[in-house]
Amino acid sequence: MNKKERYRLFVEYFSKHQPEAETELDYSNPYELLVAVILSAQCTDKRVNIVTKDLFKRFPEADSLAEADVAEVFEYIKSISYPNNKSKYLVGMAKMLMKDFNNVVPSDVDDLQKMPGVGRKTANVIASVIYNVPVMAVDTHVFRVSARVGLTTNAKTPLEAEIQLVKHIPKEVINLSHHWLILHGRYVCQARKPKCDECQITHFCKYINKG
Repeated sequence: MNKKERYRLFVEYFSKHQPEAETELDYSNPYELLVAVILSAQCTDKRVNIVTKDLFKRFPEADSLAEADVAEVFEYIKSISYPNNKSKYLVGMAKMLMKDFNNVVPSDVDDLQKMPGVGRKTANVIASVIYNVPVMAVDTHVFRVSARVGLTTNAKTPLEAEIQLVKHIPKEVINLSHHWLILHGRYVCQARKPKCDECQITHFCKYINKG
């Protein structure tokens, strides 16, 4: 099976079975999603959702977070991975959001990456989910699943994977594809023991068919 056919089957299957796939992070506005995605680095969405419930009550807008004491933010997020760094990132991000972006979360990936705690993956998530920009955020799930299935070839970094995926996935479903790959990796194509016996895309998966 060639790559073009594999991509066609990938889009065909998930468009039919997960036409409304979306992030599992809880948020009600761009500011909240930005906070949640920063916290989600190397942490589960489930844990982030537990933490942000109280965090957003205390800091409902960027202006309140910008004025916060880092030590207080730490107390709210201390069960999250790397809370020391992330508490500093959140306060720094909020300050920049207020000062440089007039309290409007930018849609431009380069502008987003200027803020503390916002790398390319986080920026792509925000641009994609909030503004429907056709960019692909590559986290560990996306990187792993796209390689196993055979959508990417010899990608050594998330950026290399991103470039390959964006090149071959139709522009109109790039945003959805990000969620398809994450959810498939989270619940089926898991890192240590993929559930191949439960998987519904084995007919075009390179991993199980060995090429």
